[in-house]
Amino acid sequence: MLDQDLQNQLKAYFEKLIYPIELIGNFDGSKASTELRELLTTLATLSDKVQFVEGTDAAALKPSFTIQRVGSTEQVSFAAIPLGHEFTSLVLALLQVGGHPARISDELAQQVRALDGDFAFETFMSLHCQSCPDTVQALNLMSILNPRISHIAIDGALFQDEVTQREVMAVPTVFLNGEFFETGRLSVEQLVTRLDANAGAKAKDAIDAKAPFDVLVVGGGPAGAAAAIYAARKGIRTGVVSERFGGQVLDTMSIENFVSVEYTEGPKLAANLEAHVRHYDVDVINAQRVAKLIPSETEGGLHTVELENGAQLKSRTLILSTGASWRTMNVPGENDLRNKGVTFCPHCDGPLFKGKKIAVIGGGNSGIEAAIDLAGIVDHVTVLEFADTLKADDVLQRKLASMPNTAVIRSAATTEVLGTDKVTGLQYKDRTTDESRTLNVDGVFVQIGLLPNTRFLKDVVELSPMGEIVIDPHGRTNIPGVFAAGDSTTTPYKQIVIAMGGGATAALSAFDYLIRTPVADNQHQAA
Repeated sequence: MLDQDLQNQLKAYFEKLIYPIELIGNFDGSKASTELRELLTTLATLSDKVQFVEGTDAAALKPSFTIQRVGSTEQVSFAAIPLGHEFTSLVLALLQVGGHPARISDELAQQVRALDGDFAFETFMSLHCQSCPDTVQALNLMSILNPRISHIAIDGALFQDEVTQREVMAVPTVFLNGEFFETGRLSVEQLVTRLDANAGAKAKDAIDAKAPFDVLVVGGGPAGAAAAIYAARKGIRTGVVSERFGGQVLDTMSIENFVSVEYTEGPKLAANLEAHVRHYDVDVINAQRVAKLIPSETEGGLHTVELENGAQLKSRTLILSTGASWRTMNVPGENDLRNKGVTFCPHCDGPLFKGKKIAVIGGGNSGIEAAIDLAGIVDHVTVLEFADTLKADDVLQRKLASMPNTAVIRSAATTEVLGTDKVTGLQYKDRTTDESRTLNVDGVFVQIGLLPNTRFLKDVVELSPMGEIVIDPHGRTNIPGVFAAGDSTTTPYKQIVIAMGGGATAALSAFDYLIRTPVADNQHQAA
């Protein structure tokens, strides 16, 4: 199960273990149990600080296992064979239970330890999901730091009955003390904010107390990361405020056109970007959404960025790299049934629809690729395309046509997603006849492109008719001292490498602005 190279890497990791740990396995007669037993047995051979033990808990999910520090309460659990995207979660859990410190600020760790209450978390995840590891790793870490927090990561593909019973239709889906808690990627910061009623106020006070920046980057995707690195290397005070570091890259399955790297995956690239940014003296303010931009009234003055929690950050220059998010259909039922059958990630949520009928909205490359992937899992896939022809590459269209459990409906305008607690179908209008028709499906995968995250900039910064930030070749917007880069701008070709170049350009332009623009009198007063 683990090849020799991987075993050698794990041996090196296990040298970082401070305390001995036990792998307590719970098995039944299934093939999955046999595979899990093999994995745990192999792990135990790689270090004298790792021991495999047969579990005796009759009520435990099977197969499952717990990683526990010997003689202590630190532990995490998996009802899964955590390979694939969750292999990193496994390695981190082994190391952290074994005493290796996590990369988390002392302040945030103390917030976790101070949480008052008993919190039993369960995360339903998929080994193919790129969003799941962040949530799993955050909750695993919290359960290690605070003995009143427990967590088990459950592979939905292994426990289909649990998935059906709890009506899990998207991953990651988190339950707290047996009740639905949240879906989607969650960070430690976000979880603490949800669990600690005073966390928001504490965060606001800490942010309000920050001194003004020379460069403040709004957004932590490839453009924002590049901008922060280039700015910090100039020796100027640099900050990044981001809702989730990595941005849309975190949802990218595979990357094969990043120059000099033949293949990587979105979460790995995002982690490398953040590590590179943190290598410099950059103040990273994570898990915060920007609500408003208040430009300086005088050139050379301080611009203000107001966050949703009311906190304000000030900076002499701003670099807007807010990226883009999934475009929605904007039809009745879509929002109400999101994560209840309406989803945007075929890789993440596809396994939850095994044996069911689903629809894919969109006939471009992403839509047809999604349909091809899903056809190997679900009972039947119907692609609905608004235009009278598909936009996907011919090779993808031919592949889809060769699959017996697929169909394509052209000139179809989706008008409503049907269902109460979960998706039961959708309605669409035949644009050639104006006839309304119903399609019975259990899931709707929306694949119709991206929209720039610029709504908070409307009537503040010049935007194109598509909502993109209008910039010149230097990354300058229409507001002096405000620059922009990446997928949220009018730069053509939304590609990672282009976004990074745009971020570097914006940072260099911001530095040039700083050295050429006198400091306004009101800035001295504000600082």
